Amino acid sequence: MTPDRPGAPTIPAPRVPGRYAVALVCLGNICRSPMADVVLSRQVEEAGLAAQVRVASSGTADWHVGKPMDPRAAAALRAQGYDPSTHRARHFDAGWLEEHDLVLVMDEQNLADVGGRSERVQLFRDHDPVGTGGVVPDPYYGGDEGFEEVLTMVERTSAAVVAAVLDSTEQSATERA
Repeated sequence: MTPDRPGAPTIPAPRVPGRYAVALVCLGNICRSPMADVVLSRQVEEAGLAAQVRVASSGTADWHVGKPMDPRAAAALRAQGYDPSTHRARHFDAGWLEEHDLVLVMDEQNLADVGGRSERVQLFRDHDPVGTGGVVPDPYYGGDEGFEEVLTMVERTSAAVVAAVLDSTEQSATERA
């Protein structure tokens, strides 16, 4: 896929034409990646792609498996009209690399934990139209403002990811025709 903006990374073609699976990964799957999951899922739905695009999140550590997201992350989402209530933390395993077309990690440690950068494994903020290539800071040990900052990053980056996925699924459909 050709990026719409200079310096923007490409996303890999879908493994199954007309379908796309995106995994979002952070450390504990209670702050950053579930926030991105909720936002990206809504943006996918609003773009009319819910039947074609699957979004999931997980953490590289298993400390919080089965638990809801951090209450501060949930509050930041609710304040902007999102529903965080269905999230339950999951643990990343190597199978996710084969099950998802694109794995977006929140920071360099998460990148190392999932096996490093590849065509299908990228930093989430590689797609951020502001500050491309940075990390999503972990707000866990800070105050509410950190969760609001993360939500702002997640919303704008998710919009860019949806645009790239839309382009990818359209290109895939054109190639099948």
